[in-house]
Formats: sequence, C-alpha cells, structure tokens
Amino acid sequence: MPKSTKAKHKTPPAAGLPYSRPGATNVFKFNTNWGQHILKNPGVAEAIVQKANLRPSDTVLEIGPGTGNLTAKILEKAKNVIAVELDPRMAAEVTKRFQGQPQQKRLEVLLGDVIKTELPFFDISSPLIFKLLALPNPPRSSILMFQREFALRLVAQPGDSLYCRLSVNVQLFAKVTHIMKVGKNNFRPPPQVESSVVRIEPKTGTERPGISWPEWDGMVRICFTRRNKTLRASWLGSKKVLAMCEQNFKVWSALNNGDNPMNDSQKPVDIPNSIQGFPSIEEWENDVDMDEDDPMETKDVNKTPEMAQLVREKIRMILEDSTELADKRASQCDQGDFLRLLYAFNQEGIHFA
Repeated sequence: MPKSTKAKHKTPPAAGLPYSRPGATNVFKFNTNWGQHILKNPGVAEAIVQKANLRPSDTVLEIGPGTGNLTAKILEKAKNVIAVELDPRMAAEVTKRFQGQPQQKRLEVLLGDVIKTELPFFDISSPLIFKLLALPNPPRSSILMFQREFALRLVAQPGDSLYCRLSVNVQLFAKVTHIMKVGKNNFRPPPQVESSVVRIEPKTGTERPGISWPEWDGMVRICFTRRNKTLRASWLGSKKVLAMCEQNFKVWSALNNGDNPMNDSQKPVDIPNSIQGFPSIEEWENDVDMDEDDPMETKDVNKTPEMAQLVREKIRMILEDSTELADKRASQCDQGDFLRLLYAFNQEGIHFA
C-alpha cells in the first residue's frame, strides 16, 4: 500500500519580526543596486550597538534602516533615532514596524538620499566621511559599515599593502578603529563581498590639525601618484609635477615679493585653519591608489631656465636636507612625515592650492 503523505508543519516566525505575516517575504524584491542587503543576524546588530557606546541622551543618525532590525537595537539604548531611507517601500516597512509602540515617538524616518537630504541636527553632504569630519561640531562617534577592502583602507598603517591617500587623509582628522567583520551570509540577500564595521572618532580641539585641506591634499596626491616609488622619483622625476610647482611658486612670489620671483626675502604665508574643497566621492572611490606614471595635468607655462632650476633645487633641498625623506616611499610615510614635508614646502614658498 502506498504510504500516506503528511503535511509538513513549518514553525512560523516570531510575531513582531519583519516578514512574520503570511506571504510577507514576497512583499517586494530587494534592490541590490541600492545596496539593499538586510542585516538579519541579531547578534551582529547587538554587537554593533554595543561597540557604538551609545548614551541615553544621544540622537543617532541611521543611514539605510531597511526593515528596522538595527533600528530596534539602537532605540533600546539611545534617546532618538533619525533614519534616512532611499526606498519608499523600506521607509514604509520600518515605520509600520514601530507603529503604535512607545518607540514610535522616538523614531523619525526621512525619505530620500542622505547625501542630498537636509537633516535635522546634522549637516552632511558628499562625500559622507569627509563632510562628517569637516563639521565644526562633528558627531562624537560614527559607526559605519563598508565593504571590507574599503574599511581596511581606512585603518591601514604605513607599510600595509592597502595604505593609500585615503588612509592618510582620514587618519589626519580622525581616529579610525576596525570594530568587527560581518560575513555576507548575515544579510538577505547576501552581497558578493564581505563587510566590516569601523568607528570614526573626529579629532577635536588641539588634536585637530590647523592646516589647509587643499594644501594638504594637493601635496599628498602628488606623493601617492607613485606610491611604491621614492619621493625623489615622484617629485623630481615628473615634468608635470615640476611645472606645476614652478607655476605655483611664481604666483606665490608675485603675491609676496612683487614682480621679482627670484627675491630671496621670502616669507611663509599663513596657513588657514580650515578644511574645505573636499574631492567628490567619485575621486575617493577611483583615485585613492593612483599608480599611473604621470597623471598630473597642468597648464602650459612660459618656463625660464633660471626659475625651473631654482624650483627644482628647492624641491631637492626639501627632500634630501630639510626632511631627509628623498629615499622614502609614500607607502611608508606616516602623518608626521607628511606634516614635516608640507611645512618645508610652504617655508620655501611652494604651495598646492
């Protein structure tokens, strides 16, 4: 006789969790082009909140709350949560999750792109990390999840294979800590890459460097055009870099020494205590590890042999005598090395903004 078939009973998901309603898993399809990989592991969400060291008086900005798994954990610790969601379906889902509950009054859901949205209590625009750091009163701590390789670039140290211009610039203005790895199986649907969570704590007060951002980034950009070559090769081995430095020196000299750029009575200009002129997010994603032979582009200048020789000699003296960094590679230089280099260039009237 044929065996009788028995209906298989599936254990229903716990009430109150996302997709606990019948057929809820088919409400909408996740848009992975927007990075919609929902964190489904409650242990990971709990660990992220614990590492954030939240206070009961904190107002937390959450970017991309999804269905609210992490939001629920944050609301247990913080006073308020402002959640910015790009997808109207997700915004409706997270709003519905806390509807009629005490947490509803402490949650504000904003619909839109966080880069373009005007946020209460926050003033953030592109690119996100550097605008966070550039705020006059930046958040005490930012807990951010990135693709693993990008996160490791943020925390990379001199000598590491991922140490690059991004590492130098972020660490100049903030302390960056790798908190935890998050495997792709902790998301629904799973992404193609692994993730990591980092904590970014902006430097404040006397820790915050009093330098001009365009000056700093202009110099560091040149150093990393050939990150695995010596600084001597990066600066003295490129005609375009030398031409740019010559042109900038002429402009500086004209402003400070009248019409005679060869005047020896040069005085360093004051460097403003500001951070402005941040590159676009496309620059950071595509230009953090430049290894092209000669990527610098400058306008044609009317060169004079005397001026060109003077600028070249100044650069040689800075690298070999003033800083003794000529034989060092950018990938091995620390913050102190780059700060000494910028100071030495400025002392000789060579600027980058």
